[in-house]
Amino acid sequence: MSFSLYEPNSLISKINRNEVTSVSSGFVKIFNKSLEVWEGSEGYFDVTVMPLVNAWGFGPGMKSDIERNIIDSLLQYVGMNKVKIENNQVIKENPGVTLDFNAIAQGYSVDVLAEYFDSLSIENYMIEVGGEIITKGLNHEQQLWKIGIDRPDFGNMIPGQQMQVILQIRNRALATSGNYRKFYEEDGVKYSHSINPKTGYPSRNQLLSATVLADDCMTADAWATAFMVMGLEKSKAVLETKKDLEAYLIYGDEVGQYRVYATKGVEPYILKEK
Repeated sequence: MSFSLYEPNSLISKINRNEVTSVSSGFVKIFNKSLEVWEGSEGYFDVTVMPLVNAWGFGPGMKSDIERNIIDSLLQYVGMNKVKIENNQVIKENPGVTLDFNAIAQGYSVDVLAEYFDSLSIENYMIEVGGEIITKGLNHEQQLWKIGIDRPDFGNMIPGQQMQVILQIRNRALATSGNYRKFYEEDGVKYSHSINPKTGYPSRNQLLSATVLADDCMTADAWATAFMVMGLEKSKAVLETKKDLEAYLIYGDEVGQYRVYATKGVEPYILKEK
């Protein structure tokens, strides 16, 4: 009821319709983390991208017939520099600015559940919401939690059926973003759900899947999405500077073969790799 774009009475839906401006502490947390990642990614992660998401048919709105002038008209509403929160009040530069927390709200939901479990002094758990995960302690066999990362094959729609790697982790959060499940094909062209807020078009680069490990799931969730939009080389540059993040990136080479880039900190987590 706070962050769902598919629920007309949710807080974010009312904010987007400019019916209310006052927001909750959770809303502020997500917005501030989004702003942090927006700045750190040089604008590739942007929660004001909703008009473009709808236009391309990946949101609750109706898909538009895309033309360059339509994209240009929508880009005027995109940019986290066009909205801020002061004293728990949303202030928009333009009433047409709308927010989409779908790339971060699941991770935040995982963190909320983890905080609740911690308050109950639960020492061992694995929480998963929509593929976003946080772990603590050990599993029921007194072993590290084993988390599978799917191969990014188009048409690989069943999680866990075809896995690229199994990671064993504890006291870490993990999120994976990819374009191999959420896409549509039109006139022989695949359009992914990762929209580049700078161009207004679906991101097209060699990166197929981005798995990020962080201390909290909200951070992992946001950066996994950011990397999918940024592409391989820009993501590698960010990872060299952000030592609080680890990543396992799967990309396609010039001849269509899968390749992997993993930060050094991921190597101890790898249990089995295909």
